[in-house]
Amino acid sequence: MAAEATSWQKEQVSRAYVHALATQGGYTICDWNVDKDGVDVTLRSRGLMVDIQLKCTQNPRTIRSGYSFDLDIETYDKLRDPERSAPGHLALLIVPRDIGRWVIHQPDSIVLACHGYWSSLYGMEHAPGSSTTAIHLPEHQELTVKAMGTMFDAARRMTNSAGPGLN
Repeated sequence: MAAEATSWQKEQVSRAYVHALATQGGYTICDWNVDKDGVDVTLRSRGLMVDIQLKCTQNPRTIRSGYSFDLDIETYDKLRDPERSAPGHLALLIVPRDIGRWVIHQPDSIVLACHGYWSSLYGMEHAPGSSTTAIHLPEHQELTVKAMGTMFDAARRMTNSAGPGLN
């Protein structure tokens, strides 16, 4: 039976996954060393920003048409807050049960044997629970470079609806 990875191992492979995608997409990335605002990484592209909370699991809870993850209410409220300057997202990375299979070494490459999904929480309704709320991550919302572009499209719409700025 495969051992459960520690929290820091899951966090680090999640960061590696997002770093690889952001690099391919030409986005810069900021890693926050304190998770005060419910954000692990912020992506930037030409002045736009996208905030992402990273979660990782070896035992995903599958539901019809995707996955479900119980997110604590405090983080949920921070990511859904309509007063944010960047849209908040939850990304769930799913890794093999055996940590030895997370990274596959090949003669000409290294493969991260994992896959991710995302959900936008910006502007979501108040959660009915008091400790956690189940976030649906649809299987069609894979965390890819293209998905990051979609996140920036949302950031652009959010910025444009905020008006021209101070004056």
